[in-house]
Amino acid sequence: MSRLPTFGLWYDFRNPPQWHQPFEKMYAAYLDQIAAAEHLGFGSCWLTEHHFCEDGYTPSPLVIAAAIGARTKSMRLGTNLIILPLHNPVRVAEDVAALSLLTGGRFDLGVGIGYRQMEFNAFGRELKHRPSLMEEAVEIIRRAWAGETMNFTGKRFTVGDLKILPRPEHTPRIFLGAMAEPAIDRAARIGDGFLSTGGIGQDVYLECLKRQGKNAADGIIIAGHWAVISDDPEAEAARVGPHILYQANQYIRWGAFGPPESTPLFETPADAIKNGLYEMWDAEMAVKNLQALIDNYPQIKDIHFWAQFPGESVASGQKRLDYIAAKVLPRLRPSKG
Repeated sequence: MSRLPTFGLWYDFRNPPQWHQPFEKMYAAYLDQIAAAEHLGFGSCWLTEHHFCEDGYTPSPLVIAAAIGARTKSMRLGTNLIILPLHNPVRVAEDVAALSLLTGGRFDLGVGIGYRQMEFNAFGRELKHRPSLMEEAVEIIRRAWAGETMNFTGKRFTVGDLKILPRPEHTPRIFLGAMAEPAIDRAARIGDGFLSTGGIGQDVYLECLKRQGKNAADGIIIAGHWAVISDDPEAEAARVGPHILYQANQYIRWGAFGPPESTPLFETPADAIKNGLYEMWDAEMAVKNLQALIDNYPQIKDIHFWAQFPGESVASGQKRLDYIAAKVLPRLRPSKG
């Protein structure tokens, strides 16, 4: 019998200057919201990572995940995603092992290859080395969690006669995020699943699994969805439009969707909503579209939505969470696949 995917929340903990509030107040409010969301029926929480951002975009998602783990009982936690090539993989293996132990095995590690030149410069890494940094780091982390003495020598990392303890008692899964086909193929080859953004690359991932000689039916997709679900989508678009425009254009400026010099910014909130990854749905549309997604891709094990747009008040985002919990989630049914 197929099961419904988990439905969850996505956070970046951004605090833009034009809507600035004290960070301590914001962090406390988000933690309260996440703890309450578990009781509403949301089953996962996902955190992102960037560095040196004026708005404080989450630089330390594993620390925040530990705080969330202490406030929740059953909610699955994960990163979507951390930029693994910036990190020391031994340190990541140790920190995530601790997170897994603290949360009773509720944490999964989602990683991505990164794209911001300035972050790589600051951490002494080179963008051209991203593939080997990623692949070697994943290998080191897997060996660490298996309790092996590593003795690893690669192009980017050398780890001596070391064993990482304590090991996680429930081995976290490693999900790889990607948009371009070579990176999606890497997710199929070395990942336990694929982190998709806005539905990009899901069919490619299934084809890559087949090319790797794997059964596509056994694939795992973790779907970061950009739907904005409200009882009045037009009014919601007008209300949160400035925050959506800010979010979309910051990603464009950083190069998330191609070279910044050749990727135009959105001029208006309406333009960002119409031509970006965002979809504006009421409950009827959400049930219809999410059910189709579940039916068409039984490999999807989690669907999560932005809980808060940058600078948006918690009360504003909470209205959407309450609406989804009351009007959407109870009406979805498991896939027949």
